[in-house]
Amino acid sequence: MELAVIGKSEFVTGFRLAGISKVYETADIQATESAVRSVLEDRSVGILVMHNDDISNLPEILRRNLNESVQPTVVALGGSETGSNLRDKIRQAVGVDLWK
Repeated sequence: MELAVIGKSEFVTGFRLAGISKVYETADIQATESAVRSVLEDRSVGILVMHNDDISNLPEILRRNLNESVQPTVVALGGSETGSNLRDKIRQAVGVDLWK
């Protein structure tokens, strides 16, 4: 299984320097959508890393596909909604809201 990273230049640069080979540098939402669709079809990708803001800008159906995806597992980093997104992910995985 491989790791894939999708995002703007400043987000993906560190991953590229760390040796990640499947890096999709995108400049706009259309390029991001295309890269996400490509990664979702690539069975060799086990983990997809994206910036939370980029995920938020995707169309609803594509966001739902990412949230429900088992392979690849989607890891959202950064952004203004990280806390609530982490809470939702834990609630979805465990079935209990641990913040209550």
